[in-house]
Amino acid sequence: MKQKNSIGVVIPTHNAHNHLKRCLTPVLASLLKPRVLVIDSSSKDDTIKLAQQMGAETLVIPQEEFNHGATRELARKHLNTDIVVMMTQDAYPQSSDFLQYLVAPLLEGTAAVSYARQIPHEGADFFEAFPRQFNYPEKSHIRGIEDLETYGSYTFFCSDSCAAWINSALDEIGGFSPALVSEEHFAATRLLEKGHRIAYVAEAIVHHSHHYSLLQEFKRYFDVGYARRLYIKEKELFFRNSQDKKYGSRLAKAMLEELIRKKPLAIPYAIFHLAAKYLGYKVGTIGTKLSLRIVRLLSGQDYYWSSIYNTHKK
Repeated sequence: MKQKNSIGVVIPTHNAHNHLKRCLTPVLASLLKPRVLVIDSSSKDDTIKLAQQMGAETLVIPQEEFNHGATRELARKHLNTDIVVMMTQDAYPQSSDFLQYLVAPLLEGTAAVSYARQIPHEGADFFEAFPRQFNYPEKSHIRGIEDLETYGSYTFFCSDSCAAWINSALDEIGGFSPALVSEEHFAATRLLEKGHRIAYVAEAIVHHSHHYSLLQEFKRYFDVGYARRLYIKEKELFFRNSQDKKYGSRLAKAMLEELIRKKPLAIPYAIFHLAAKYLGYKVGTIGTKLSLRIVRLLSGQDYYWSSIYNTHKK
């Protein structure tokens, strides 16, 4: 029988040997004593052995069956805890008390989902660090659907790099749907549509950032644009291109202003950087009209297009 307010943590992994100690150690040291499930996509290294040695439960799936939404849905049902925390293998909690901060709004009944503050890894460059500063401010807050006019598409912003969900609320919306990317944004949207709220918890801190080339940025944002277009078409909820444009424009404006003040010589690269994201997103929004061969070239998620979850058959 489950104890009240049982907590589970899900960490999808693939060849995660170099990440596990920094990711898992603070989670396992939490005073909340969560169940921790490492769901692994058939790693070639010793990820599973190391995770088991550290004290995590493990579940292995074929690599070709991994899906950002479906794999997390499988894991949350496997754990069946009252609260499920989704993390990524490269998100490193700053301290073991991050989990207490993260789940507090859920335990208090003020939100159905909460997400942590992400700060860049040490040595991250400006283009890694600035979006983290913009998207993850120093002050916590709670958002509901009534805040759509204020926040635009940011109303639904969430990151499964470190987010906590009330399982019964996820059950209300059918859980995480199979998705190319952005499964957490779509789930958060459904929750807010049903009257739930989302909490941003600045006190729960994880180190998480990536260095991407311009081509990688294009591919990442192609996937985001493709996924959101498909989602809008199928679900007809609150994501709208106009809202995304407004938020993207604010980010671009803030980035350029910061560069003018501190790194003016980086402005030419910033223009290419922003253009790669914008063009990737725009092309992604028409991706459903392109051939599968072209889509695979433009996407950063090559495995998806050969999986059972791919609905793009052209």
